[in-house]
Amino acid sequence: MNTIHCPLADAAAISRHETALVSGAQLMVFFELDEMASRAARNLKRAGVRPGDRVALFLESSWQTIAILFGCWRAGATACPLNTRLPREAALEQVRRIAARFLVARVAQPMAGDYAGAKVLGPDELLVYREADPGEDSRWPLRLDAPATILFTSGSSGTPKAAEHSIANHYYSARGANQNIRLASRDCWLLALPLYHVGGLGILFRCALAGAAIAIPESGESLERAQERYGATHLSLVPTQLYRLLSGAGVPESFSRVKAILLGGAAAPPAVLAEALRRKWPVYASYGLTEMASQVCAIAPASPPAKRMTSGRALNHREVRIAPDGEILVRGATLFTGYVDGAALDPARDAEGWFATGDLGALDADGYLIVHGRKDNMFISGGENIQPEEIEGWLASMPEVAEAAVAPRADAEFGARPVAFVRWREMALAEDEIRARLERVLPRYKIPVAFRPWPAENGDWKLDRRALRALAEGDA
Repeated sequence: MNTIHCPLADAAAISRHETALVSGAQLMVFFELDEMASRAARNLKRAGVRPGDRVALFLESSWQTIAILFGCWRAGATACPLNTRLPREAALEQVRRIAARFLVARVAQPMAGDYAGAKVLGPDELLVYREADPGEDSRWPLRLDAPATILFTSGSSGTPKAAEHSIANHYYSARGANQNIRLASRDCWLLALPLYHVGGLGILFRCALAGAAIAIPESGESLERAQERYGATHLSLVPTQLYRLLSGAGVPESFSRVKAILLGGAAAPPAVLAEALRRKWPVYASYGLTEMASQVCAIAPASPPAKRMTSGRALNHREVRIAPDGEILVRGATLFTGYVDGAALDPARDAEGWFATGDLGALDADGYLIVHGRKDNMFISGGENIQPEEIEGWLASMPEVAEAAVAPRADAEFGARPVAFVRWREMALAEDEIRARLERVLPRYKIPVAFRPWPAENGDWKLDRRALRALAEGDA
């Protein structure tokens, strides 16, 4: 199979009058969203976009953004959603790095002046009515090997990289995910992750393939309120969001109708995951990365209770193995085409097609993945290897601890010593008590030399390890 029909077009043919998208007072059925995507494709072509062109999008999540994304793919263009939290210069630098020929942005957004050589298009002008072009196929065939997106990684291990995915990467990612956690027509997935994140884009493809609706929370709308308001049956959460739900004053009654909570983005503190499972919430932990177009492994509804604290097994269309040094290697139909730098493309895989993730882990006898942490987070103290995530896991297992993070601090005698940052649920424990508990499960060299308050959040949900190291050094 070299081509597929656009999943949104197929969904519109089957579920024409079913809800496709809801946000605030806005509700669109599939044939309406499909029509808007077709308008976007036609107007992109009229603006000069050609197959293979890169189109950067500096837009907040909305029905317009979703229509323009599908319009890009129908026009044969590569969509490049940018982080809307970036300052103007940082966003334009990313436009330069990927050599985008076009930039879709609102005039009111702080993008005035030089646009890094890209022609600027307004979202409204891309959605005005335009008749179908001669010979246009209403099913909008898409080449599976065509570049679909360029997404910037989180930069947790250095400067963010620009990862290119094909239509096939997103298509097979969604198929494997839907085979693991059932999604059907009239289900509704809450889009609580941004569209410049691979987890957000994954929701688009999964819902289109299943004919399910997408709900987009309004600005400032809480997860609880959005789930109740839109009747969302499926949620994608990162551990911090799950923690806040569990710690909230009250979860609405409608939450009992949630069918699946897909947990990813970072390792969940064991105590948080255990509390969610104690409440019998349908939480499915997963392991994924940008380069694999979202999920690689995930817990399945049929997974036995003893496996629920792992990251699950490899989904269809993916493979996982562990290198001799413990690094997690991945490959499969969802593996990105490579890292982009201008016109250059680095496939970033070995001769057998394996991509080295930079994560450490193990597979148990049943193929369930246990993630130990980042390879580049490990540091040496007095000749001993220390993996921060191990200490964090034991700290987070304490009932009084909501979240914990560990970073090295330079030490003249040992080279480095661990410093812990802790977010307490209520009152902080005395340091002597924390150390006494840790000494029951960890050797002395892994016991943090200092315990500090949780740092102020930086507006993003992912832990900034480099910033944490700087804070640890500042505590010396």
